[in-house]
Formats: sequence, structure tokens, C-alpha cells
Amino acid sequence: MALLLRALIFIALLILIYAVIKYILNPKRKLELAHEKKNFFFMDEPKNVRKNLLITYKGVMFEGEKFLGTTERAFDVVTISLWVKNKDKLQGLELADFSFLEHEIERHYPHADIQWKSPIKEFISRAGKYD
Repeated sequence: MALLLRALIFIALLILIYAVIKYILNPKRKLELAHEKKNFFFMDEPKNVRKNLLITYKGVMFEGEKFLGTTERAFDVVTISLWVKNKDKLQGLELADFSFLEHEIERHYPHADIQWKSPIKEFISRAGKYD
């Protein structure tokens, strides 16, 4: 009986350690932590086109929808449509910040055309005229 109790305690301890490791390595938790600290974090599943990518930068959360298409040699993500989750948090972001975000996305998806949704699209087009 004592041996069985020890085995059950050992199994419970292993399950607890596994749960803690899974929690620490969870990308969603890392995204939330970076969002709170206003750091940059890029969360994506590159092999799953149906799953949207999430980016946090300077306390602003962006979401992007990926669209599959053809490139010269293969099927790949050819368009990414990006929008902001909370428009009120855009205050203080500059054109260079959006350029940085586009550069980071292009590192992961070199064939993708990045399309911003309102109000970022209007800001970039207006700012581009004055450069």
C-alpha cells in the first residue's frame, strides 16, 4: 500500500512539473507579458495559414490575417492584412514604428504584401506624401 501511495505522489509531482513547464513556455503568456511591458513580440504559427498572427509593440496589439497565394515557385503567404485591436493605444506611434513592424513581418513572410486597415492605412498614406 505504501508503495502504491509513493507511486501516486510521484506521478502527481511529474504532472505538476509538466503543467508548470507548459505554462512557462506558452507563447500566449509570453505575448501578454510583452504587451504589459510594452516590448515587441511576434506570435505566429507559420505552418498554419488559417491562424492569425499577433504582434505587440509599444503596448499596442496588432492582429494580422494571412492569405495564401502563388509565388513564382510555390504556394506561400502573399498578403497579410493588419489591424489594431485598440485604436486608442496608437497615440505616440510614428511612421518609423510601422516601418519597423513591416520589416519584421517581411523577415517571416518575404513574399507577402502588407495591407494596413484604417486608421493606420490613412496615416501611412498621408505621412508618405510629406516625406
